[in-house]
Amino acid sequence: MNAPAGDIIDVRGLTKRYGDRVVVDRFDMRVPRGRIYGFLGPNGSGKTTTIRMLCGLLTPDAGEGTCLGHDIRRESHLIKRQVGYMTQKFGLYEDLSIEENLDFIGRIYEIPERKAKVAATLERLGLATRRKQLAGALSGGWKQRLALSACLLHEPRLLLLDEPTAGVDPKARREFWDQLHELCAGGLTVLVSTHYMDEAERCHELAYIAYGRLLAHGSAEQLIASAGLATCEITGAGLTQLARALRADPRIRTVAPFGAALHASAATPEELEAALAAHRGGDIRIEPVAPNLEDIFIALMQEAKDNYSS
Repeated sequence: MNAPAGDIIDVRGLTKRYGDRVVVDRFDMRVPRGRIYGFLGPNGSGKTTTIRMLCGLLTPDAGEGTCLGHDIRRESHLIKRQVGYMTQKFGLYEDLSIEENLDFIGRIYEIPERKAKVAATLERLGLATRRKQLAGALSGGWKQRLALSACLLHEPRLLLLDEPTAGVDPKARREFWDQLHELCAGGLTVLVSTHYMDEAERCHELAYIAYGRLLAHGSAEQLIASAGLATCEITGAGLTQLARALRADPRIRTVAPFGAALHASAATPEELEAALAAHRGGDIRIEPVAPNLEDIFIALMQEAKDNYSS
């Protein structure tokens, strides 16, 4: 089975069950080479399980497809050697130095000229001056940089990143994403799960997944255009009470605080205006705005059906 030319990932009907619970339900995905593909979804939505099936750590119960041109069922051993997988939890040895950790990874992959490759990777990711520092003494941002270095050491064709910036400060997150875009410009493909909307906006394509099902996919612009949301921003006094009243109105699809304002959305401008009519006046100010990715995310999550079964 061969993937279409240029597609790094091409899977159809991917399904995984644990007992009676379907955690990934007939999932389809195609990811072209040199793109950053973002996974959005709540905890427990099946993102990690999907990533593990793609790289051969889990065998799907149903479905088929290829990753890096190899069958995900029969050739998982070939996929693993060409993938860099960064897990949610820091997975390197905290009692080894940065350099020792990378040297260990180099031995596992039997990298030729390992010492030179480790030294080049340290320079490339800005870790050379800290090479002797113990991994356990690093801050979250530096641990993240070390984990990325370990993923890149064997020159993979695909990076699978599972919430790589959780718990990392905004500056380190921005630097991390700058590095991802540089890597993609060189032909690397990235599949990344995230909860941060600002990170989602930096992906070339996005997939919303909830309770094991793909709800929507496309670029940020495509998702916003196809969402069918009319949205407004509300400022003024008494927003907590107003939010409670709007959530009880069946015409309103989403209500969410954004700083000192509320975003409220409905299916059409007419329904939105009808729902807001009784609340206009006084200290309340209502302005139409374009929906953003978070508005769409909230709307999709509210409409998704929970797959949990006891």
